[in-house]
Amino acid sequence: MTNATAAKTMTQTWQSLCARAALVPFSGVAAWVETAEGPAQVALFYLPGHEQELYALDHHDPFSNANVIARGIVGDLKGQLVVASPIYKQHFRLEDGQCLEDDSVALRSWKVSFKGDEVWIEA
Repeated sequence: MTNATAAKTMTQTWQSLCARAALVPFSGVAAWVETAEGPAQVALFYLPGHEQELYALDHHDPFSNANVIARGIVGDLKGQLVVASPIYKQHFRLEDGQCLEDDSVALRSWKVSFKGDEVWIEA
């Protein structure tokens, strides 16, 4: 792979998603992201002051079959940062999307980071 090909792949992989100002501290917001499989809804969680401040999970709740994860309550459960689905209250770990009540279920997690005042996501 040449440097030009690597740069093109990197440009296609990471994309700007939104401005930091669009995020709500200690809460979630929903956004669209373009993936190789087509558009997807993502739930972004911003936790200022934590070692890792930004998380992204699928917005789709597999238990209720609704796009609601960004509206869930963010908290700490047994030392793990989680979001509770607003419908049936399952807890999903922010770091990897794993459901704490059902080991067979996990939301897709996304790599996200701040680049200046913009949120970038790897898709």
